[in-house]
Amino acid sequence: MPAARESLLDAAYTALVRRPWSAVRMVDVAAAAGVSRQTLYNEFGSKEGLARALVRREADGYLAGVERALATPLETRDRLAATAEWTVAAARGNALVRAMLTGCWSERLPSPTLTAVPSSSAVPAQRRADGPLPAPSDFVTLVRDRAVLVLAAPGTPKSDTTELARLCELAVRLALSCVAAPPGEGGVIDLVRTALPRQLSRSLNQRTD
Repeated sequence: MPAARESLLDAAYTALVRRPWSAVRMVDVAAAAGVSRQTLYNEFGSKEGLARALVRREADGYLAGVERALATPLETRDRLAATAEWTVAAARGNALVRAMLTGCWSERLPSPTLTAVPSSSAVPAQRRADGPLPAPSDFVTLVRDRAVLVLAAPGTPKSDTTELARLCELAVRLALSCVAAPPGEGGVIDLVRTALPRQLSRSLNQRTD
């Protein structure tokens, strides 16, 4: 039941904003979502399963935002700057995203193992949540590779694609540095725009539509 699952995840996230994960009770999450406690356990199996599902959802939400930033009708350098800006904003507004991107999990947060755990769930979404969860280095790779896929024009030479991948990774790592140490005036956008070549789109034959 996707609607109930989403409501339960919303309730769990709201509870986490208000109190440490150790103080979040399953019965309260179920009540806030308007479903039975049995439904909660049917969906997630345990509090650990709920934590993994919540982390998986927030990771997916962050990556969806990356794709939106990359899809904006801008020059390549500006798309990467927008992606970096989204990364910093997402980490600032969501403690779970910040923890996933930095690897720093506070005592207030759940701290699920990033490796896969045995799963006997009949719920496909939970089986996915019980699989591996992304580490900071995984996010760098995921965002870099998605950026290259979106930004590289058909027929781009391999050497240019390799250079584009390097520049995309540079933008991601600059964004992560700004998550750890907020930038001053101009923010992450100015940092990325300064670090990347002005003629990036033209020199790499990128598409901008």
